[in-house]
Amino acid sequence: MITKHTKATTISAGTALLKVLEAWQVDHLYGIPGGSINSVMDALEAEKSQLQYIQVRHEEVGAMAAAADAKLTGKIGVCFGSAGPGGTHLLNGLYDAREDHVPVLALIGQFGTSGMNMDTFQEMNENPIYADVAIYNVTAVNANTLPHVIDEAIRRAYAHQGVAVVQIPVDLPWQLIKAEDWYSSANSYQKPLLPQPNPEKIKQVVDILQTAKRPLIYYGIGTRGAGKELQALSQQLKIPLISTYPAKGIVPDDYVAYLGSANRVAQKPANEALAQADTVLFIGNNYPFAEVSKAFKNTSKFLQIDIDPAKLGKRHKTNVAVLADAKLALAAILQQINERDATSWWQANLANNKNWRQYLASLENKTDGPLQAYQVLKAVNQVADPDAVFSIDVGDINLNANRHLKLTPKNQHITSNLFATMGVGIPGAIAAKLNYPSRQVFNLAGDGGAAMTMQDLATQVQYRLPIINVVFTNHQYGFIKDEQEDTNKNDFIGVEFNDIDFSKIASGVHMKAFRIDRIDQLTDTFNQARDLAKTEPVLIDAVITGERPLPAEKLRLDSSVYPINEVQAFKQRYAAEDLHPLATYLAKYGLTDAQNEVGQGGF
Repeated sequence: MITKHTKATTISAGTALLKVLEAWQVDHLYGIPGGSINSVMDALEAEKSQLQYIQVRHEEVGAMAAAADAKLTGKIGVCFGSAGPGGTHLLNGLYDAREDHVPVLALIGQFGTSGMNMDTFQEMNENPIYADVAIYNVTAVNANTLPHVIDEAIRRAYAHQGVAVVQIPVDLPWQLIKAEDWYSSANSYQKPLLPQPNPEKIKQVVDILQTAKRPLIYYGIGTRGAGKELQALSQQLKIPLISTYPAKGIVPDDYVAYLGSANRVAQKPANEALAQADTVLFIGNNYPFAEVSKAFKNTSKFLQIDIDPAKLGKRHKTNVAVLADAKLALAAILQQINERDATSWWQANLANNKNWRQYLASLENKTDGPLQAYQVLKAVNQVADPDAVFSIDVGDINLNANRHLKLTPKNQHITSNLFATMGVGIPGAIAAKLNYPSRQVFNLAGDGGAAMTMQDLATQVQYRLPIINVVFTNHQYGFIKDEQEDTNKNDFIGVEFNDIDFSKIASGVHMKAFRIDRIDQLTDTFNQARDLAKTEPVLIDAVITGERPLPAEKLRLDSSVYPINEVQAFKQRYAAEDLHPLATYLAKYGLTDAQNEVGQGGF
């Protein structure tokens, strides 16, 4: 049933627009005013008791924060920008939302209808600008239909899990319309019913998994909420788990058979196991490097479970494909399996994983020498609440957080997964604190990413958002520098830069801040930051070394495969004298090493 609102005879189209947002349970939106969007600002002032306007310092931050809203809560994020540059500044955040398939609405200002198509100031045909990023992209042409267009945009964004864009000529929201002429369809919205698994296909999956010699479960973010089922299946059938990086935390990081994620933002045991696996259960997963890295070239049985029929068979030819919700499918599998005894494959991977975790701990537990990212992340773990939320920027911080940040299903973490745009740490943390005011929120960013959106530290202060910002300063784009080491013929180009003292930047916007460069400063500094962040935002600028983290995609540990001098040089460079290849543990438990490797793929 659609409910009409008839409390007043007339209402401004702008107020009706905002009431549509409110009906869809939008409670805040981000943007910067401008002449072409000021009619919406007028309406925002009138509706300020229902809808919080967040004044960002760059529209890109607003769009990134709106995308983060959607990633964190599943609810649509909303941002706006004025005509021309205000709107185009949104594009980076809108593409982040598009690539990560989350619903976002962007409101774009436009010159008034009397001046459109006249080459007036900041007036242009905006539809082509947003045609690629948006699943719904229209220009409103009538005040009476403006609320309907907004309602349609939100429905489409939810239905297609994407970006909707509406361009609004500035004169339309000021016009009065009949109060009875607008309504919202929000009370009609329903999430699609989850696909139930086909029993015959579930039996086929069970039969293959029950007899597989070297099986792996490779899960993605489509398994959110199914961590207990994943862990139970792993334990019952003695199957190691690997995940995509965005799926980190669905199963607790400390689970003994969780091997991490594969490729570059990866952990060593996951890459090694994937290269040796004969059977892969690929569930809730859209691993984007699958084809280019030939990740499954050594896999003889590929089983896939996904809620989206468009994903089935997308990344690899399947032996069994099941259209189903991950949690329902896993529950069905668990009802049919018989527990297996520990296999040599299981024991070898657990031993390899234990050795890897000992290596990570040796990096984290250093008490002397230059400060490194590893000890800083240990300090983060020590002060983090059990349900802390982490907004993680893009670059080496992803790789290091993947390995050293300890998460459980109680935590949430977000980044720019597929678009991988730098600068998302600060806006993501703003969104996290707005959505979860009672939870502890961290922004973890390298100095490259932090520099891109550092002006919006001022937004955290302005809205009194208690966030712990940690900047990892090493004066370089480390992730890109490491790529250049592997791919470029020349010396490093464009990847190193001068120092920015982020503690002074933070102090300049009236945020408490610290700068540290020694391991012995960590405990006291992080304890102070934790206490301060109960009531106000705080920043720690940690000046760390710039060495490359161990490249899990380019291991040189096995002297039966690589010259001994290469192995020695690799171990020395990465402080990995006690780190062993999976082959060592395969041999220990009576298995042969297939000497397979998974390529990096991509760049």
